[in-house]
Amino acid sequence: MKLMVTGGAGFIGSAVIRSAMDDGIEIVNFDKLTYAANLENLKGFEERAGYSFFQADICDGEAVHDALERYRPDAIMHLAAESHVDRSIDGPGAFIETNIVGTYTLLNEARRYHDRLTGARKDQFRFHHVSTDEVYGALGAEGLFTEETPYKPNSPYSASKASSDFLVRAWCETFGLPVVTSNCSNNYGPYQFPEKLIPVVVLAALEGRTIPVYGAGENIRDWLYVEDHAEALLLVLEKGKLGETYNIGGNNERRNIDLVHTICGLMDDLSPKNSSHQELIEFVSDRPGHDLRYAIDATKIERELDWTPRVNVEEGLGRTVQWYLDNQWWWKNIRARGHGDERLGLNNKNGAAS
Repeated sequence: MKLMVTGGAGFIGSAVIRSAMDDGIEIVNFDKLTYAANLENLKGFEERAGYSFFQADICDGEAVHDALERYRPDAIMHLAAESHVDRSIDGPGAFIETNIVGTYTLLNEARRYHDRLTGARKDQFRFHHVSTDEVYGALGAEGLFTEETPYKPNSPYSASKASSDFLVRAWCETFGLPVVTSNCSNNYGPYQFPEKLIPVVVLAALEGRTIPVYGAGENIRDWLYVEDHAEALLLVLEKGKLGETYNIGGNNERRNIDLVHTICGLMDDLSPKNSSHQELIEFVSDRPGHDLRYAIDATKIERELDWTPRVNVEEGLGRTVQWYLDNQWWWKNIRARGHGDERLGLNNKNGAAS
């Protein structure tokens, strides 16, 4: 198989590429290389036989067309997206452009490409759209998101991803594009860009800075180790039923404050200071529209594709914290490119596009 991965230099995309190449799958990494993309996520893999890189924007239909014609992939896994909720509050325009217009452009070119295929190659082609559980909105204290949960997005990010999900469905139902869709819970693990909760906490603790926790830290998320997610994505791509959606979760619900306490405990053991890292925690103003709880019911993918997560959150956090301590060169290179620890998502820009 030859697989084209959009956003393959990102956090989840690079995990998919590493896993796929270890399984002998040829890769075309299609990536614009925005601020969160990092080819160092694929260090060593870019030199392997069967890896190709194509730098372009999914909003550029001509570039997408050229990549498809040049590399002739057997499948597309669409991961390219603006993904940080806080950034979507300060600058929603980029999310509309990439997540909606970009997905539309990619679907159009994938349809044209699929229409020109013949025989077994046409029958076997797949378009896998990767989305988020945030499209479902917020849960109360009980209940789980299923594949039948109505969409109720609450942030510009989740609204843009919901829109892209609907476009993918329409291209399947109207134009016959063979698609599968997956919606995942919160990912974490090595190579996550240091603007998300877990790397923010780890690096702040390492450097003795204040650890910011939104609100009272009561928001609950289901945490999915990125390597588990990559495995599940490749399984859905290969064996998922066309036209279907699969929810992928980690079965690891945690309050944010409990997650932060666990990380602080790990840092106390791995990088001890004179006092506990918990003393660095500071509760800060919550972000607008912060959903209280997400949790995924992943029984469909377990029942139909025999997949369950391998890594629980305690083990995964241990691996993740150790990785950031062992690979300071990686995040220091990001810092050197001008990406710091400034607070985002306070709606100070009155919705201006960034």
